[in-house]
Amino acid sequence: MSIRVGIVGISGFGGGEALRLIAGHPAFELVYAAGEGSAGSRLVERFPGVPARLADLVIEKWDPASLPPLDVLFASLPTGTSAAALARVPGSVKIVDIGGDHRYVEGWTYGLADIWPDRIVGRSRIANPGCFPAATLTALAPLLAEGLIEPGHIVIDAKTGISGAGRGGGDSRFGYAESNENLVPYGLLKHTHMPEMATTIEQLSGGSAAGLVFTPHLVPMTRGILATIYGRGRATTAQCLEAARRFYAGRAFVRVTDAPPQTKWATGSNLAFVSYAADPARNLVMALGVVDNLGKGAAGHAVQNANLICGLPENAGLEGAPVWP
Repeated sequence: MSIRVGIVGISGFGGGEALRLIAGHPAFELVYAAGEGSAGSRLVERFPGVPARLADLVIEKWDPASLPPLDVLFASLPTGTSAAALARVPGSVKIVDIGGDHRYVEGWTYGLADIWPDRIVGRSRIANPGCFPAATLTALAPLLAEGLIEPGHIVIDAKTGISGAGRGGGDSRFGYAESNENLVPYGLLKHTHMPEMATTIEQLSGGSAAGLVFTPHLVPMTRGILATIYGRGRATTAQCLEAARRFYAGRAFVRVTDAPPQTKWATGSNLAFVSYAADPARNLVMALGVVDNLGKGAAGHAVQNANLICGLPENAGLEGAPVWP
């Protein structure tokens, strides 16, 4: 079975990770690659380690009017740049948008694959969750679904590796000298991922997400996200862990751990790790979620979604173990 796929934005970190996963996928055949600054180059010039069968594929300038016959298109473009162009892609081509333009937009399915796989199967327009929501919502979902925490006044403190900022742009904040030995909060009170997290919290709980606080931090590592989340509830640690194990029973990519998870556990994989600590006397529940921001937080999740919409096994091409050390 050969499913013809393309990647738009292949030169970025998300697009490059999609390339890595698709190159080893048992059913996906990469036949189209597009970018801006890299247009005209062969893949091997941009990615010297690419498999020989893909080496001579030429990166084209992104133009939805000149697409070859495709089954699936992965779009890995900066938020704010994909909506108009993707609207011109033929309806026969399934799209997984790794960027942020279509999350909770009419006509698109929010692709939170580990929580709502049934919503994704058979659809043709999937909006991939953001990287912070992938870590945060995976940890929160069992608690909200079973009413173990209040949906309001949740506080999310999250740390991300530098690759989460993307490859493009000339901002020196993301260079080695600025990032090394530094810890930087950003997007205070207005981060682009806030609306999708609030909407999902409300859908999972049936209540209001009023009072949600989310503060991301940039840390000097390449990959990884750790979200530490504080909620109000009287559940015990054991009850939280048991709820998560029930919620994710049989799911391929979510691991519930007694010990607090570490970002290195997920590096290079599509895994999500969740854990909990609670103090009923203080009306406090802590949830922790870890993902690789380029894996479950972007390209890995996108391939998982593509598997679902194409009727493939959900874990096709995604069973590789994390990179260690």
